[in-house]
Amino acid sequence: MAEIISGKLIAEGVVATVKRGAAELLEAAGVTPGLAVVIVGEDPASQVYVASKSRMAKECGFHSVQHTLAAGTGEDELVALVEKLNADPAIHGILVQLPLPAHIDSGRIIQTISPEKDVDGFHFINVGKLGTGELGTAFVPCTPAGCMILIERARGKDLSGLNAVVVGRSNIVGKPVANLLLAANCTVTIAHSRTRDLPALARTADILVAAVGRPEMVKGDWIKPGATVIDVGVNRIPAPERGEGKTRLVGDVAFREAAESAGAITPVPGGVGPMTIAMLMASTLVSACRSAGRTPPQF
Repeated sequence: MAEIISGKLIAEGVVATVKRGAAELLEAAGVTPGLAVVIVGEDPASQVYVASKSRMAKECGFHSVQHTLAAGTGEDELVALVEKLNADPAIHGILVQLPLPAHIDSGRIIQTISPEKDVDGFHFINVGKLGTGELGTAFVPCTPAGCMILIERARGKDLSGLNAVVVGRSNIVGKPVANLLLAANCTVTIAHSRTRDLPALARTADILVAAVGRPEMVKGDWIKPGATVIDVGVNRIPAPERGEGKTRLVGDVAFREAAESAGAITPVPGGVGPMTIAMLMASTLVSACRSAGRTPPQF
């Protein structure tokens, strides 16, 4: 039976490091890390995410600012707010919660964020740095960054020569995690909906990252014995056994089946999810340290 990788436990360790780092930065340089979160409209899932991010920022001792804008807010108005935050020396990280309303061009908003404050890692400059291996100065998207920590906790820091298969090619998870695995000297294959014989390809993976958004698509017999399986998927499916209209969360991996073969596996929930917010806090601290000319902590 596989080792269960507790993202919750590992995220708590990351947050503890952030809290210590924030306290040391305040004492040494008089700087409090500042995180601004911007939400437009009243999407319920976004409201939950934003509330948890703001709560965690306060818990870490950050200067936490939330801007809640009406769904009808104009694109130029949002650009003006982002530019104001870019110019604010008390703010080190800017996060605009996606998705934005349809009348706003998300791409324009993301590219308006200063690359030095782009703690989500979506600005083209940070994407380019990640793609060319400039990890020392890049901001990496939080979920892929969290995935790498989970992989390293399961397999150690030296991943050289391991075969990694990433199922999913999104700009938010698939492509960045593939670049991080390449930087760690893995041999990386990105698989997707057009991949031929995906099960056979998956069976070659020492490290399998599933980020495709399809409930329990990756079956137990796709898993190479001893592989490390990172399940990024969060899917809500009907759960009639819990009562009428009830649902439950599952990942992109059929967990029980996969756990029979895997060496280590993340659960859903409690795996990758907690790491995403923890890494957002880590990136904000890193930004604040850079702005103060201090060396950021390692995560």
